Amino acid sequence: MIGLRPTSVTAVAALAAHCDDLAIGAGGSLLTLCAARPGLRVDALILSGGGTEREDEERAALAAFCPDADLRITVLKIPDGRLPAHWEEAKDAVANLRGQIDPQLLFCPWRGDAHQDHRGLAKLVPTVFRDHLALSYEIVKWDGDLAAPSVYQPLTPEVAEAKVSLLQRHYPSQRSKPWYDREAFLGLARIRGIECHARYAEAFHANKLTLDLEN
Repeated sequence: MIGLRPTSVTAVAALAAHCDDLAIGAGGSLLTLCAARPGLRVDALILSGGGTEREDEERAALAAFCPDADLRITVLKIPDGRLPAHWEEAKDAVANLRGQIDPQLLFCPWRGDAHQDHRGLAKLVPTVFRDHLALSYEIVKWDGDLAAPSVYQPLTPEVAEAKVSLLQRHYPSQRSKPWYDREAFLGLARIRGIECHARYAEAFHANKLTLDLEN
């Protein structure tokens, strides 16, 4: 696993099982990174929602979360909740993405996530991206599967508020869900901020991280 030097990041792969997963789990980090590195290449692969209003929401949202990026988005039509039955299609999609990009950083689901689609994609990623730094994001949900993360990206109050605003603006199909609100998103960000001595933060899991203490 290759360690991350922020100044060397020129390409990012962002993978999700569903539309809005990336924005919820890593939206603040994408905002921060894209603002710091205009022209950054971001390849996003979403496994479900293709051909529906969810795809339209996702494309508009990711354009807002990745300002000034060289953004490329693929949204597939794997049925929500059925990833295990579409394993080959998902594996081919991840492999195809790997053939198009050699990123310094990946955002992807966590293999401890309770949702079978999130967990399945998380297990696929290291079978294809075998020597890449992968940060696995967390998504708050009814299942109560949040765990102790190991990596933090502090968020300024402005970025944290922008993330929540963009989530509310770009995913109208999700507003009726009881957990999809400002308090939930900012509340988790505040807790993760406390854990890393910041006001707000996003947190990630990393299976392997190689240090470079020489440079």
